[in-house]
Amino acid sequence: MKTSSEPAKVLLVLPSLGGGGAERVMVTLANHLDRSRFAPHIAVLEKSGPYVDSLPNDVPLHDLRAARVRHAVWSVLRLIWRLRPAVVLSNISHLNLMLLATRPLWPRGVRLWVRETIVVSAWMAAELKNPKVMGALYRRFYPRANGVVCQCDAMLFDLESHFGVPPSKMVRIYNPVEIEGIRSLAAAAPNPYSGRGPHILASGRLVPMKGFDLLLRAMAQVASVLPAADLSILGQGPDEAALRELATRLGLAARVRFVGFRSNPYPWMKSADLFVLSSRYEGLPNVMLEALALGTRVVGMDCPGGVREILEPCPIGRVTPAGDVSRLAEAIVETLQSGAKSQCAEGLEEFLDRFKVEYIIRRYEEVFSGQSM
Repeated sequence: MKTSSEPAKVLLVLPSLGGGGAERVMVTLANHLDRSRFAPHIAVLEKSGPYVDSLPNDVPLHDLRAARVRHAVWSVLRLIWRLRPAVVLSNISHLNLMLLATRPLWPRGVRLWVRETIVVSAWMAAELKNPKVMGALYRRFYPRANGVVCQCDAMLFDLESHFGVPPSKMVRIYNPVEIEGIRSLAAAAPNPYSGRGPHILASGRLVPMKGFDLLLRAMAQVASVLPAADLSILGQGPDEAALRELATRLGLAARVRFVGFRSNPYPWMKSADLFVLSSRYEGLPNVMLEALALGTRVVGMDCPGGVREILEPCPIGRVTPAGDVSRLAEAIVETLQSGAKSQCAEGLEEFLDRFKVEYIIRRYEEVFSGQSM
């Protein structure tokens, strides 16, 4: 039994420690939670990914050795019974649903929070052959959670309106941004660009969700106005070959660079003249927040998710209609022609305060201590 003087165990559960936004948020939590109050543990289905080496030494990493979520059921149950954590925080829909379904088998008193990473209805419509089945599972099981962490207001509205999750069970917590650390890493390497530019940057997994095909089509229009403009894309994914072929067909092979994964993407963000987010749907894209933290202007499509919520009040952000390639190209050209970027834009630091890691960690600590509901 835990005494009143012992820190409360918090078990963070996720598929892996790959290079995505959800994984980065969990590692940030594990690094920054107040150790006098909380003892974080991380459980992964598969011990893999670049963030494995980013965990502090005092955070136990439990490898469940499961190829799929359904194969991890008994391993997770055994771990929860052994640790008896005060709180479990889960990420990613299938994992969330598995934990919610098995919760009646848990020890008494263990609270379960699930963290949503996407606008669920948009994801289901785009990715699932039979969204009705998954929708029924959400409506049945999500109300079982002690609470649901959403990254933006669009997620709150989506879960309430489409899946019947009570607003009283949801909290909005933005993703944390380690602003000073990012700026330090950005200064640790030289400008990676060559040529006079302007230099445009995009970043993300090379999959249809991220809309890089839309960006390439917009880039073809940008090139007719700004013939020296170039585009760099950070990230890996199954669509790389198709995107390279599209760039060639559009006559962009010489001005589009597929950079691949970079453990330190921040020199690319800092030195870019513009960061563009062309996603078809989103959660709250970390890369967009990090570009803003480095003073880089951002143009983002108003897709389902938190893009408008973040960029509309931002002094260096601009929103364009979802899926509209011509309007995206116009916004890119107009932003680049408006003058050189300023890394000290008026109001930017005040705008960034709401994403600072210290503030976001306090919000999670309120969730874990039961103060947020």
